[in-house]
Parts: sequence; C-alpha cells; structure tokens
Amino acid sequence: NDQATIESKNNHLVRRYAFYWRYDTPEELTLLNQLWPLVNDRLNFFTPTKKPTDWSTDAAGRRKRLYDAPKTPFDRLLAAGVLSPDQAAQLRDRRDRINPAELARRIQSLQDRLTGLARDRTLALQAEAATPLPDTTRGIKLRPAS
Repeated sequence: NDQATIESKNNHLVRRYAFYWRYDTPEELTLLNQLWPLVNDRLNFFTPTKKPTDWSTDAAGRRKRLYDAPKTPFDRLLAAGVLSPDQAAQLRDRRDRINPAELARRIQSLQDRLTGLARDRTLALQAEAATPLPDTTRGIKLRPAS
C-alpha cells in the first residue's frame, strides 16, 4: 500500500523535525522552508539507513527480514553508478563543505523558533476543539418503560 508507506515516511520526517504543532502563518512557512533543505542534507549525507534485502527463517521457522549494511542515501547513489563523474564530484564537494555539528545547531534553532511561534496557538485550538467526556461519577439513570 503506497499510501501507508508515504504516511510512514511523513510521520518519520515531518513529525520528527516539525513536530505536531499547527503552522499557518507566513513567518512559520518561511521557517519551514528554511528547515527542510537542512533536514534533507542531514538525511541524505549523514544518516545511514538499512534496506531490506531478503527473507529468512529463524530456528523456530518464523520469517525474518534480512537487511544490508547501513549506508547513507548519498553512498547508495554513488554505488549505483548513475551519476556522471562531474555530478559525483559536485555532490562530494557539497557534502564535504557541510559541518554536521553546525547543521544540527541550525536545525535545532529553527525547531525552537517554530515551536515558540506555534505551541500556544496549537494548544488553544486543541483545547477549544476537545469536547468534555460525560460525567460518569453520577452513574446511569434509568427511565421507566412507558
């Protein structure tokens, strides 16, 4: 199911880096547009991932997923051999110019600013939309059958 995969990826990326707050002002949009290129650089150049390669069975006969060695998406792209030497050199140069610690600080700074702008407004909307549960401490009143 492609939709489930997309939602899984969105939850991984969007919720991890932009959280669950409501962003609907131009200032928040500007901050989000600054955040995503940094997140993409972090994920593509510095975050190794495992990819499923096959299935196996364990001693009890249960199916078990097998994975390859963790690699960054950039390393997988280089290994695929689909880039020209010039493209590969440009991407290597871009990766080498990125300081991972500075990248993390910039992402954190943008996240802090986004949270500061949206947190109170989101919580107020959530409280406004929440309907109170019925009072169960009084018990259930039965009406006589007519």
